[in-house]
Amino acid sequence: MSTDKADPPVKRRRWVLPAAAFLLLLLALAGGGAWYGWQRYTGPGPLAADSQLVIARGSGVQAIARQLAGAGVVRSPYDLMLAAKLRESAQRLKAGEYAFTAGMSVQSVLDLLESGKTVVRRVTVPEGLTSRQILVLLEGEPGLAGTVDPVPADGTLLPETYHYSWGDSRAEIVARMQEAMRKALAELWPGRAAGLPVTTPEQAVTLASIIEKETAVASERPRVAGVFANRLRLGMKLQSDPTIIYALTGGKGPLDRPLTRADWKLDSPYNTYVADGLPPGPIANPGLASLKATLNPEAHKFLYFVADGSGGHAFAETLEAHNRNVAAWRKIRDEQGETAAQ
Repeated sequence: MSTDKADPPVKRRRWVLPAAAFLLLLLALAGGGAWYGWQRYTGPGPLAADSQLVIARGSGVQAIARQLAGAGVVRSPYDLMLAAKLRESAQRLKAGEYAFTAGMSVQSVLDLLESGKTVVRRVTVPEGLTSRQILVLLEGEPGLAGTVDPVPADGTLLPETYHYSWGDSRAEIVARMQEAMRKALAELWPGRAAGLPVTTPEQAVTLASIIEKETAVASERPRVAGVFANRLRLGMKLQSDPTIIYALTGGKGPLDRPLTRADWKLDSPYNTYVADGLPPGPIANPGLASLKATLNPEAHKFLYFVADGSGGHAFAETLEAHNRNVAAWRKIRDEQGETAAQ
């Protein structure tokens, strides 16, 4: 008969109780760690104020994590690296410029980087700039890359507001401006008024560029267009000062002095005081309003206009009436000069 005896129940309980307590401790620690990790993942981040950062192309998850930690978007690069590994998003993070909001969580940061919803920038190109001036404007626009060569012909770019993202090329913006001008002409040309003195879309753009430079008052553009249409029909010279300025500067920018009598005699096909009809091409890039005015000018008998001192112009049907308007403008100009001198 065996002499082995089972352990007393009390002795077994002494062994089981410490083991159970240790297991509970491990579970508590694991639960606490999971809770802490979840808080680090979903809780508010350290960023105190909204901030924009550019994530460079080719950046890996480690580089991105260090950049965001250095900028105070996340507390530690390891928070973002571990979270990216667990959600298997390391290969889905996209480059670009992002807007990070104050207190953004690691979870929200990764959601944003995976979405590719980068900051949308915009550049507004004013009407009446030459293509060279537009390229200078784009050169100073942050976030755009590359250069544009050759310089696009004047009159081929439509001034508007264009949206872009960090890293887009200037050439791409210019191509969009060219396409916008082609599209605008294709839509406007069929609806032109009958009997216009311009016979091609290119001529329309040339005349529109002159109208654009002659007045900044939108309501006046159809009336100015009517004046030039009347002159062209009668075979009169356009006599537009902006065409002389373009001839003198080559479209590089504004003239840094007033025009002189010698300038009006300049031998250039762009000088409409000397040359008949339209100049060889546009002197600027006109906007939609000037294009519309050119193709649907106001019907009237005006042949002349001059500044009226209020930002607009005084119009006249006869040279005699025009000379009176000129005299009135010179008086206003002289008075304004005296007031400025005082």
